[in-house]
Amino acid sequence: MSGHSSKPTVGALPDAVADSPLAPVALTKLVWALFAASVAVLFARVRLGGAWEVPGVVAVDGLTVLLWVVVTFFSGIVHSYSRRYMAGSRHETSFFATVFGFTVAVMGLVAADHVALFWLLWLTMGLAMAKLIGIIDGWNQAQAAASVARRYFLASSAFLGVALAALWWATGATTVSGIAASADGLGGPVWLLACAALVLAAMIQSALVPFHGWLLSSMTAPTPASALMHAGFVNAGGILLLRFAPVVTLDATLMLGIVAVGATSALLGKLLKNVQSDVKSELGCSTIGQMGFMIMQAGLGFFGAAITHLILHGFYKAYHFLSAGAAVEHTAPTDHGAHETGVAGAVVVLATGLAGGALFAALTGKGTHLDSGLLLVTFVVLTTLHAARNVVAHASLPTTVRYGAVPLVFLPAITVYALAYEAVSSLLSGLPVVEAPAELTALHALVAGVFLVVYAAIELGVHERSHRLYVALLNASQPASSTVLTATEDYNEY
Repeated sequence: MSGHSSKPTVGALPDAVADSPLAPVALTKLVWALFAASVAVLFARVRLGGAWEVPGVVAVDGLTVLLWVVVTFFSGIVHSYSRRYMAGSRHETSFFATVFGFTVAVMGLVAADHVALFWLLWLTMGLAMAKLIGIIDGWNQAQAAASVARRYFLASSAFLGVALAALWWATGATTVSGIAASADGLGGPVWLLACAALVLAAMIQSALVPFHGWLLSSMTAPTPASALMHAGFVNAGGILLLRFAPVVTLDATLMLGIVAVGATSALLGKLLKNVQSDVKSELGCSTIGQMGFMIMQAGLGFFGAAITHLILHGFYKAYHFLSAGAAVEHTAPTDHGAHETGVAGAVVVLATGLAGGALFAALTGKGTHLDSGLLLVTFVVLTTLHAARNVVAHASLPTTVRYGAVPLVFLPAITVYALAYEAVSSLLSGLPVVEAPAELTALHALVAGVFLVVYAAIELGVHERSHRLYVALLNASQPASSTVLTATEDYNEY
């Protein structure tokens, strides 16, 4: 019997020695103070514009202040939630100190301009997350999961180090802004090495296929740490690509490759989710798929859309992780194999999607020209429609009413998405590259066509007819064996 995600609540340790509650209280108040300060800085940035910097060290631009607000908000929620979740645990103070340290590292990362500082904070962020995954020092499976994650994060940091060293060698610049300013002169093997290393670092950090193993092995992390991981940590890949957008957008073939990488993870994440039997693993596979959509948006040249996606996904996933216990408590077994989308239902979904696409295009101006904006609109519609259908599916509604309810949820949702996208793009307007839409080619059409066919097949449940595929997906979504509990007598040990 496998139980890697069935570990009891950490805060319920029967023999735990409680630490002083002073540190958790103080850190919770401090992180909310950082959130308030970040909001104030954001408003000041909107009013005054420009970038505030310590030359050669840090640069506070639109992306920095936006992510400061988002990161401190999520961290504040996690701190507040953990006050009760971790109460009585002997790891309480260590947990809070690590979560707060992780928050500070991310805040520093998004402001860092010197490449050495950027790399050091990237490494620190990964090591802090690995510690949270294995926060319970007496739980062997948790330590194994932390070790798995640490190896992945060290590999990501190594790739980033190679990329930064190559870009320094090619440009002579020691800052991210300096590299961006010199990007037009890049090319050749050194540039190709830097781009490959950047993409690999982003893929590992965002748990894209085939580097998703660390995420699915991390279920030993306390639930609030998982929320922080899925709502914040995995977004680092998109942030990295935006910071180095002037480097990666130099070649259309490379950008198409990034789209293909994202499409693969989006589809496989959706497939892997369908064979999971527990809530946290389903959410983990969902994150793999959603990070794929984010990377696709970056590959299409719409970095503002990628940042918008990671922010909205962060809110969505943080809520679902922190309410996962309630989902288990209130959910009854259902027949997941039944696909009862009849002709009428399919027509409603298709019409709703087309209306949503037209609405998104009208609000953002994307998809109105023969460029990658058409694909952006398509992918935004798919992700938002899927989320809307999930919301409606969990409501106690008759089937006929459920299809009618989809537009009522979807159309407001895609409106919010479009307005958020416009606001984020406006805030990021001072960056070297926010949008670089590519002209559509036959290869773009091929990638998009294959994606849509496979996506439709998954929606119709075609993949469920193959037992061999089911087994392959189940094997591909297994965590590292050393992170899995196999003896029932161990379940209540911690």
